[in-house]
Amino acid sequence: MPIRIDDPADERLADYVALTDVALRRRTEPERGLYIAESEKVIRRALAAGHQPRSLLMAERWLTDLADVVADAEQAGIPVFVGEHGVIEGITGFHLHRGALASMQRPALPAVSDLLEGARRVIVLEDVVDHTNVGAVFRSCAALGVDAVLVTPRCADPLYRRAIRVSMGTVFQVPWTRVSPWPQAIADLQASGFTVATLALADDAVSLDDLAADPPERLALVLGTEGDGLSHHTLSNADLTVTIPMAGGVDSLNVAAAGAVAAWALRPQGVR
Repeated sequence: MPIRIDDPADERLADYVALTDVALRRRTEPERGLYIAESEKVIRRALAAGHQPRSLLMAERWLTDLADVVADAEQAGIPVFVGEHGVIEGITGFHLHRGALASMQRPALPAVSDLLEGARRVIVLEDVVDHTNVGAVFRSCAALGVDAVLVTPRCADPLYRRAIRVSMGTVFQVPWTRVSPWPQAIADLQASGFTVATLALADDAVSLDDLAADPPERLALVLGTEGDGLSHHTLSNADLTVTIPMAGGVDSLNVAAAGAVAAWALRPQGVR
């Protein structure tokens, strides 16, 4: 049976405390080996990917829509907490209107070499710190045939609640891992047969149209952080720099939008 809760200070709900505190969650979630999945769709995608829940938290009305998930959890001895919206808001810091939350076991990340095996298109996120942008990039990668995503050590956590939600749960279907040290790992990508292309403004940049007309068999496209863009070391060690032709006096796009345009233009043969 679901466990009724009426006290926001209930220690059994520690995984869900202060979900709106980004700095706190960025530190504590990886340390405790968990992440938070929010909404029915995201929870179902996480479970479909084989991720294991620690517990579930929801308002009573969602016991019906998630009846099968609740039944499976209870059969496995995983607690399902149910409470009024006010109690849940007191725990999490926001009004829960997307159905439910699940505290999930954070899966072990694969080795970079395993992730690259057989991959033709890889996106590298260099120090992209906005969780919304990270989630949007993953959603585009899932839709446009990108085989894997590499995130640098200072990049925002793809398993942070907002990143997952913006990605619509596609962070669970696009293989990804952290790459370190960076940008030294550019040489490893090149040794694995990848052409490493940076997406940036540069005098010697190749037009995306030209690269798309004759794309390399294996391509790693590096996207830079908001504002400062890519590091000098990354730009100088990549094989080439690519720029998206622009009109209307605009010189650049948001990193997630630029990544989507480039991923579509450079999608492998057979991806439509």
